[in-house]
Amino acid sequence: MDLIKRLMPLIVLAAVLALFYTFDLGRFLGFEALAEHKAWLSAWVEAHAILAPLLYIFIYISVVAFSLPGGLVMTISGGLLFGANLGALYAVSGATIGATALFLIAKTSLGDFLLAKAGTSVKKMQAGFADNALSYMFVLRLVPLFPFFLVNLAPAFLGVPLRIYVIATFFGIIPATYVFALTGSGLGGVLDQGGNISLSNVMTPQLMAAFAGLALLAMIPVIYKKFQSKSGTADERG
Repeated sequence: MDLIKRLMPLIVLAAVLALFYTFDLGRFLGFEALAEHKAWLSAWVEAHAILAPLLYIFIYISVVAFSLPGGLVMTISGGLLFGANLGALYAVSGATIGATALFLIAKTSLGDFLLAKAGTSVKKMQAGFADNALSYMFVLRLVPLFPFFLVNLAPAFLGVPLRIYVIATFFGIIPATYVFALTGSGLGGVLDQGGNISLSNVMTPQLMAAFAGLALLAMIPVIYKKFQSKSGTADERG
């Protein structure tokens, strides 16, 4: 019985992934599906003002917690269906809760399996978290230096406190989430005119440059700390 309890997270994860890929549920988390069902989704959201946001957040939580593909599409669809402000709020809430759930799951017996899935990239993050965990988490949230699921998992293996993880996740994903939700809010007219949505239309060089600038700002405490450390060493030698 104890063995079953320890293995239960792994069993649930395996079952969800099996269902997801067996029934090709990923087709509902793509830009084509969003464009195809936009009219129906908009009508349903309008008719279910309370249920629609709750269902959207629940789906977003599931996507992040089980590391399923489709986070970007979910964020853009949030802006499309709820508007930029509410869409961003719902997306940030769902992503933060889902990431926190994955963080906690990594602390269970499922952690060894997830650590193997993460590979050696976790070690590459170790120095950054050691210098300044909060600032480094902000950087990882602002700029996709590593896959999103890896950024969700690595802090759990590297001893980052849950409080820092949640704060950095919530506030760190706000800029990108709002931009993508804002992008989604402007896609209604494009889709109504028969236009298409593609990743290249969303991830523009200007957008990536803006995220890089925000990441540099988040790195200022780390750079300052290293500068102070070197200055102190130089003073001691002098």
